[in-house]
Amino acid sequence: MRAFTNERDWEQFHDPKSLLLAIVGEVGELSELFQWLPATDASDLAQEDPLKSRVAEEMSDVLLYLVRLADVLGIDLHAAAVAKIEAAGERFAADKVRGTAPAKH
Repeated sequence: MRAFTNERDWEQFHDPKSLLLAIVGEVGELSELFQWLPATDASDLAQEDPLKSRVAEEMSDVLLYLVRLADVLGIDLHAAAVAKIEAAGERFAADKVRGTAPAKH
């Protein structure tokens, strides 16, 4: 993402606020794809085109802006994700929460 951005001289537009707003916009576009689908059918419908392709595009947009934001802020996104999963594993021990919604704990 950094090389892609630098080749286009776009780093001037990639301040944290702008990148975050871009993420929010892309999440909105992703949400819109599911907005009026029945919850019981959404998973099945998203397995086939054209919805599957559109969902993949919007998810990719979210991911790429998130990666770029992490780069701009100097955050090792992989390390942060691993740490988050480890902390969640301690907070929500599988033998204690299996089959229950985390909000109940």
